[in-house]
Amino acid sequence: MNGDRRPGARPTLEAVAARAGVGRGTVSRVINGSPKVSEKAREAVRQAIEELGYVPNRAARTLVTRRTDTIALVVSESEQRVFDEPFFAGIIRGIGSSLAETGLQLILTMAQSRDEHERLEQYLTGQHVDGVLLISLHGADPLPGRLEEMGVPTVLGGRPVGLTPYSYVDMDNRAGARQAVKYLLAKGRRRIATIAGAQDMCAGVDRLAGYRDALLATGLPELVAYGDFSESSGIEAMRRLLEEHPDLDAVFTASDPMAIGAMRVLKDHGKSIPGDVAVIGFDDSTVAAHTVPPLTSVHQSTEDMGRQMAQLLVARINGERLQQPVVILDTHLVQRGSA
Repeated sequence: MNGDRRPGARPTLEAVAARAGVGRGTVSRVINGSPKVSEKAREAVRQAIEELGYVPNRAARTLVTRRTDTIALVVSESEQRVFDEPFFAGIIRGIGSSLAETGLQLILTMAQSRDEHERLEQYLTGQHVDGVLLISLHGADPLPGRLEEMGVPTVLGGRPVGLTPYSYVDMDNRAGARQAVKYLLAKGRRRIATIAGAQDMCAGVDRLAGYRDALLATGLPELVAYGDFSESSGIEAMRRLLEEHPDLDAVFTASDPMAIGAMRVLKDHGKSIPGDVAVIGFDDSTVAAHTVPPLTSVHQSTEDMGRQMAQLLVARINGERLQQPVVILDTHLVQRGSA
């Protein structure tokens, strides 16, 4: 047998091995990029592949390597929020840019209900993906722990409530909120309210904690209403705040969409911004510079967050030991016309 093939027959791995004068395992290692092959053998295999026109079969490669070259991004939110809110777009852009040179494909999945999560868990643990990225988890979601138990490399965007996962990327949410409220205090504001985010998410908990940190030493009252980071929840929360505290002179919101909702309500009530009420958001999203007045906001680099998440996951998939499995990214205040 000289490795030649019948006319019309698809060249096999064995045919490549015979043509190159090496074993089948050596051919597999070359195809999969293993460094454990001599340069002489690697060149012989490459030449045989070129001469025979061999194309690796992805399904067969998956069986041999247990690699699918696919990772999943799981978002525990509705489709409307994922596609409407800039936060998610930034994360996805960052992930995509990081994966561009890796050959890995990204699939986006959204799951909110318990049933959706159970079906998704079965899929993710069924050797359909090499790893999983999770964002926007609510409460003590069991999915990250179950994925890790099943040996699926997992990286989270944001630390979940009640859990300390092995690897995650987060913003310094508490420091960002604290800086925002201290800025309002320095501007002479004394009736500072907050529209807090969802308290089953660490971003909501930490941003509320930062607000309280800044007020703690001042003796000023806490004026708190709760939303879920969405614009509609910002509208409802701002209405409640104005009913209960009509003399408030500033509001720090835990997201830009909630800030935009709050600004709409303030204008409807005849309040000038920032004259009567100063407003600060959190995200520094693309829309912040285009509100009227432009929104002062805490900057967080969602693209950087996505990039870091993807880099950590690729390293885990490749079996690398992570020197820094947890990454906390800095935030800073961007001053515009609303405060």
